[in-house]
Amino acid sequence: MAPSAMSDVAPMQLPVYSKCSNKINASVLHGPRDLRLEVRTIEEPGLGELQIAVKSTGICGSDVSYYKKFANGDLCACAPLSLGHESSGTVVAIGPQVSGFRLGDRVALEVGVPCGQCGICRKGRYNLCKKMRFRSSAKSVPHYQGTLQERINHPAGWCHKLPDHVSFEAAALLEPLSVAIHAVNRASPAPGSTALVIGAGTVGLLTAAMARQSGCTTVTITDVDAGRVNYAVKKCFATHGFVVPRPLHTSSSSSSIFTNSGSSTPLEPGVMTPASLFSNSIHDQLEGAKSLAADVLSLTRPPPSLRDEDEDDGVDVTFECTGKEACMHTSLYATRPGGKVIMVGMGTPIQTIPMSAAHLREVDILGIFRYANTYPTGIRLLSAQGYGGAGLTLPSLDDMVTHRFKGLGAAKRAFELASRTVDDEGNLVLKVVIEA
Repeated sequence: MAPSAMSDVAPMQLPVYSKCSNKINASVLHGPRDLRLEVRTIEEPGLGELQIAVKSTGICGSDVSYYKKFANGDLCACAPLSLGHESSGTVVAIGPQVSGFRLGDRVALEVGVPCGQCGICRKGRYNLCKKMRFRSSAKSVPHYQGTLQERINHPAGWCHKLPDHVSFEAAALLEPLSVAIHAVNRASPAPGSTALVIGAGTVGLLTAAMARQSGCTTVTITDVDAGRVNYAVKKCFATHGFVVPRPLHTSSSSSSIFTNSGSSTPLEPGVMTPASLFSNSIHDQLEGAKSLAADVLSLTRPPPSLRDEDEDDGVDVTFECTGKEACMHTSLYATRPGGKVIMVGMGTPIQTIPMSAAHLREVDILGIFRYANTYPTGIRLLSAQGYGGAGLTLPSLDDMVTHRFKGLGAAKRAFELASRTVDDEGNLVLKVVIEA
């Protein structure tokens, strides 16, 4: 080989193995609410892997669903499963054929690992890979264990280096932020667009914030929980908020108009729910959805002197972040002709919806599943927070963490609290984090 060519070859980085014990603590779910602290053995990182000491893990709605039912929607766990997939940490060991990392590097973990070889991966839409292994999900067997462990080995290509001023907690929330980035990328709103976000959980709040980042002039967020709606407006995630009334109603149905988290956990039989503004008749349900959509739209309707009387009511894009059928009804009626409805929340898998409301008005219905190619964008957004980036900056992700638990031994208490909307003192529960 010519000398000039030799100079272009990067030196091989030798593996750096861990000085820690090969025994680690892990929080492991064995059945509904059967969470145990166990000792596991961890190997040295393999080819292309880093060993990460997990520092911060946020609890997601899907984690809560597994904790309560040992299942999430149609996915049932068939073996013990460590939960957690919103995580960040530090590099403590480096496997063979890994370059660009050093011990002590701070990283955010993108926990979905695709095959990288199939046609969909080659097109860049790796979130749709059939061979995707996603930590804390029961979809792949054997299950890909989650991040509620002291240390994990993870492919270096899915570890994203962090600026020093970004906290481990904010870095953990890059995972739900990625969902929001992907949702807004799919919507592609034009500058000056209007948006509606249904559901003010973590993903809903971050989706509203990203809609504002994209140039939407008004972003209205709705939920049954007044605390979350007020938080969204006060902290500038959204420009307007609408609290959906909570008429008391006893029901065994899981199709209440809104849920607080957007998770697919069904309601317990006989509980008091925000009901149904609607009766069991589909006609009455749709009429109720139309009425609710009109009430929401009235918040941002221009005064008569500024309105074009021929202009259609509705927002340009609606982000449905609950996965509930009644919310999908409202989404369609609240979106203007030619607009878009983005299905963000995963909830009721089979729904009856008024297709003519979309078909006859050319309202596009777009689904999203997790995210792809979003972490670099999210890190740049967090970096701008620390250095006063130009334009509208993202609201503080650190501020979204309302409750912190120290150590894996506190995981059970953390999951119990994460399933609620207020704590014992009446304080808002938004994002619960388990710290190392």
